[in-house]
Amino acid sequence: MNNNINTDSMSAAVLPFSRACENNKQPILAILQKELKDSLHVLEIGSGTGQHSIYFAPRLAHLTWQTSDVVNNHASINAWHTEHPAANLYAPLAFNLAHDSVPVNHNIDTPYDAVFTANTLHIIAWSLVEQLFALVGDILPVHGKLIVYGPFNENGHYTSASNQQFDISLRQHDAQSGIRNLEDITDLAEQHHLTLSEKYAMPANNQLLVFQKTS
Repeated sequence: MNNNINTDSMSAAVLPFSRACENNKQPILAILQKELKDSLHVLEIGSGTGQHSIYFAPRLAHLTWQTSDVVNNHASINAWHTEHPAANLYAPLAFNLAHDSVPVNHNIDTPYDAVFTANTLHIIAWSLVEQLFALVGDILPVHGKLIVYGPFNENGHYTSASNQQFDISLRQHDAQSGIRNLEDITDLAEQHHLTLSEKYAMPANNQLLVFQKTS
């Protein structure tokens, strides 16, 4: 569900491209290399174009990276995977938060011990944010991690003028979307035994939140 996907005038030779993914992949990877050093099997929720997955997987070779998204985005993800294959990178599983349970790759024996999602919480309705945390809270083992990237408000206020403008544009397009309050997210996470363990400031007024399953 990564945003800023540009498919205008796309030819068969041109892959769908997200400028946001291109801009943020390096700083996100730097954190993932630290936070996922002990993880074995990661589920990416909302793989979008697929750009993040093909960049992260080969640079996190100790783990498996399972992509997932709504079916409409699978062609893009698979196209990127074809261009940039990696032994530990898996084709997308169908996952629609509105009605699906967490998808499982039955070719992999280990359960998910980490979940990653980028630029999703402000795109989907709050009811689906609630569903995401409920599902992740159920599947993660104790000490498993949920890592979330995106913009967040703090103490009910925007962290920048650009985030305010972005939020206005989101809500004009879909009244159920919008930048979420960090406090609402952490309260929701606690309901599902997910405690905020780290918060990293990221470029372009974004944040990377790390939640750990406590019980």
